[in-house]
Amino acid sequence: MFSRVKLQFRFTFLMVFLFFSVNQLFSQKAILQGQVSDSATSKSLPGVNVIADSVTGVSTDVNGKFLLELKPGKYKLVFSFVGYKTEVRTITLSGDDEIELNVLLKSESVELDMAVITAGKYEQRLSDVTVSVGVMKPAFLENINTVNIGVTMNYMPGVDVLDGQASIRGGSGYSYGTGSRVLVLVDNLPMLSPAESEAKWNFIPVENIEQVEVLKGASSALYGSSALNGVINFRTTYPKLEPQTVINLYGGFYDKPKREEMAWWWESHPIFTGASFSHSQKFNDVDFVVGANGYINPGYRGDNFDEQVRVNAKVRHRPKRIEGFSYGLNTSLQWQHRSDFFIWIDADSGAYLQNPSGVSPNHGIRFNVDPFVNYFDKNNNKHSLWTRFYRNTNNFGDDPDKNNASNLYYGEYQFQKVFKNNLNWTIGLSGMYGETNAQLYGDHYNSTISIYTQLDYKFFKRLAASLGLRWERYTMDARDKESGTVVRAGLNYQAAKATFIRASFGQGYRFPSIAEKYTATRLGSINIIPNPDLESETGWSTEVGLRQGFKISEWTGFLDVAVFWTKYENMIEFTFGVYKPDSADFPTLDDVGFKSLNIGNARISGVEIDITGNGSFGKVPVNLFIGYTYMDPVDLSSDTLSNDILKYRYRHSFKGDVEFNFSRFSMGLSFIYRSFMERIDEAFEEEIFGQEIFPGMKEYREKNNMGKVILDFRISYLFAPSTRLSLIAKNIFNEEYMGRPGDIHPPRNITLQFLLKL
Repeated sequence: MFSRVKLQFRFTFLMVFLFFSVNQLFSQKAILQGQVSDSATSKSLPGVNVIADSVTGVSTDVNGKFLLELKPGKYKLVFSFVGYKTEVRTITLSGDDEIELNVLLKSESVELDMAVITAGKYEQRLSDVTVSVGVMKPAFLENINTVNIGVTMNYMPGVDVLDGQASIRGGSGYSYGTGSRVLVLVDNLPMLSPAESEAKWNFIPVENIEQVEVLKGASSALYGSSALNGVINFRTTYPKLEPQTVINLYGGFYDKPKREEMAWWWESHPIFTGASFSHSQKFNDVDFVVGANGYINPGYRGDNFDEQVRVNAKVRHRPKRIEGFSYGLNTSLQWQHRSDFFIWIDADSGAYLQNPSGVSPNHGIRFNVDPFVNYFDKNNNKHSLWTRFYRNTNNFGDDPDKNNASNLYYGEYQFQKVFKNNLNWTIGLSGMYGETNAQLYGDHYNSTISIYTQLDYKFFKRLAASLGLRWERYTMDARDKESGTVVRAGLNYQAAKATFIRASFGQGYRFPSIAEKYTATRLGSINIIPNPDLESETGWSTEVGLRQGFKISEWTGFLDVAVFWTKYENMIEFTFGVYKPDSADFPTLDDVGFKSLNIGNARISGVEIDITGNGSFGKVPVNLFIGYTYMDPVDLSSDTLSNDILKYRYRHSFKGDVEFNFSRFSMGLSFIYRSFMERIDEAFEEEIFGQEIFPGMKEYREKNNMGKVILDFRISYLFAPSTRLSLIAKNIFNEEYMGRPGDIHPPRNITLQFLLKL
C-alpha cells in the first residue's frame, strides 16, 4: 500500500510539473523594441505603423520608439509611414528574448509621396488627399530671396495676391486689405487680424518656413469662416539632428522703367537692403529655433517705403519621464514703419506718384505668442491643444483718426484616433475672441465657437474616403449673431501604381469683417464708405482631378489635372461707385468711393494643369514646376451678358520655375503670365460729376490691353558647401504691368545675395 501511495505521489508531482512547464512555455513572451528614424537625417519618426504578421501592431511614440510583446515564433514586420518607403523585416523570436531593432526609413523621391497636413489636419501622402493641394518648398523661397511671402505666393499656380488680397482660382477680387476668403495659417493657427480679416504677409517668418501648403477650394468644414476660397498654411521648421545656422545678407536696386517720365523724380536708383538669420538646435529633449529679419526699402514710387525688424522663436520640450507628451511655445514680434501706395496722380509723369493727401505713414507693432501641448496616450490616441494670442497695432502719426489696435485670442483642442481598420477619426473644438479699438471704424468685438469632425477611411487599400462636418456660431457686438453647419466630402481612388483619381465637394461661408462693415475714412480724394447692413456670404466648390506619377528615364514627378466649379451666394465685393445717403437730395463728391456690397451670385469654373518633377539633361540635374489655370468667373447678377465676368480676375495664367545645377553653379528661370484684367469698376474709367477720379485710367487700359509675361533670372555660385553667392534679376525685360487699377508693379530690379549655412 505504501508503494501505491508513493507511486500516486510521483504521478501527481509529474503532472503538476508538466502542467506548469507547458503553461510557462506557452505563456512566455518575447520583447521586441526599437526606434524608427529618417535614413538621411537620423531624425526620429513618430507615428510610424509597426505591424507584425498583419495581426498586431503599434505606432511609434513621439520619440520614434516602439515596443511589442510577442509569443515565440517567426514574424514578418512591416514599417510604414507617410512619405517614406515601406520597410519589411523578418525576425524569429524565442521565449524571454529581449531584442532591440532600430530601423531607418528612406524618404520617397517621387513628389506623389510628399507628406502634407493641411488637407485633413493630420499627416497624409499628397497622392491620397481628396482635394487639390499645392506645395512650395523652402529651397524655392531661398533661391528667389523671398522678403514678403505674399509676393512670392504669386508664383504658385492658381494663386494670385492682388494688393495683399489672396485669391485661389479666381475666388477673390480686390478689397483693399479688408476681408479675406482665403484663410492664412501659421503652424495650423489663423493669422488673420480680427478687425480687417487681413493677412499681414510681412509678419510671417520666412526664414523659418519648412513648407507652404495651399488647399484649393472651400474648406470651411475644417477651418471655418474665411476658408470659403481655400487655405494657405505656413509650416515652420523644427531642428534636424545637427544644429544649423543660416545667415542671409542681400542688397539691390531698382532700375529705371522703360518710360523715363515715370521716374523723373529719382535722384538715383533706389537701393534696398536686408538681412535674416535663423538657428535651430536640439538640446537633449528640447527643440529650439530662433530667427530674425531686418529690411529697408525706400520703394520705387513716391511715399511708398517699407522698413521692418522681426524676431521669432520656437521651443518644444519632450520630457522623457512622460512618454508621448510634449509642450512648447512659438512667438514672433515685429516693428514696422511703412507707407502704402493707393492710387497714382495720373497715367504719365505721375504714375509713380500719389496725391500727398492720401499718404499715411504707419508705425506698426505685431506680436503673437502660441503655447501648445501634444500627447499620445497609452492607446496611441493623439490629444492636441493649440492656443494663440495675436496683437496688432497701427499708429498713423499725423493722421490719428486712422489709429487702431486689435487683440485676437484663439484656442483649439483636437482629438485624433487611428483604428486598426484604416479608419482615422478627428474631432475638434475651437473658439476665437477678437477685440478692436479704432477711431477708423469704432470699438467692436467679435467671437466664434465651433465644433468639427472628420472621418477618413481607406477601402481595399485603394479607395480613400473623407467626410467632414462643422457647426459654428458667430457673434459681433452681441447684436449680429449667426450659426450654421457645413459639410465636405471626398474620394480618392488609386487606379494604378501611380495613378490617383479624386473628387470632392465642400461648402463654405464667410462672415463680413469689422472693417468691411464699419470703416469710414478718406484716401486722398477717395472715400471708404461703411455698410453696417452687410451680410454673410456662402458658397460651395467641387472638383474632379487626376494625379499621375511618372518615371521616364532619369525623370520623376507628377502631372495633376483638375476641373473645378465654384458657386457663391450673396457674394461680397469691394465696389467703387456713387453712394448717396437717403437723407440727401443730390449726390456730391463726398458720396463717391468704395463700399463693400453683397452683389448677388457668382460662378467660377475652369481647369488647372500642374507638372512637377526632377531629372537631368545629360549630366545636368534639373528641377521644375509648371502650372496653367483657365477660369471663367461669371457675375450672375450682371445686367449684361456681354460683360458678365467678375471684376479684377484673369482668365488665363501660366506660371513656372526651372532650375539647372552643374558643378558649383546653378541657374534658374521663373515666369508669370496673366491675361488682361477684362473688367474693373466702371467708375475707375468714367468721369463722375465732370471729373476724372483716376486720371488717364481708361486710356491706359485701352493702350495696355494685352497680357504680360514677367521673367526672373538667377544665377548662383557655391564657394563651399556652406557658402553661396547669388545674383537675382526680377522682371529682366523691364515690363510695365499693373495689378489692380493704379498699382504699377516694380520695374527691373537686381539683388545680390550672400548665403551662409553653418
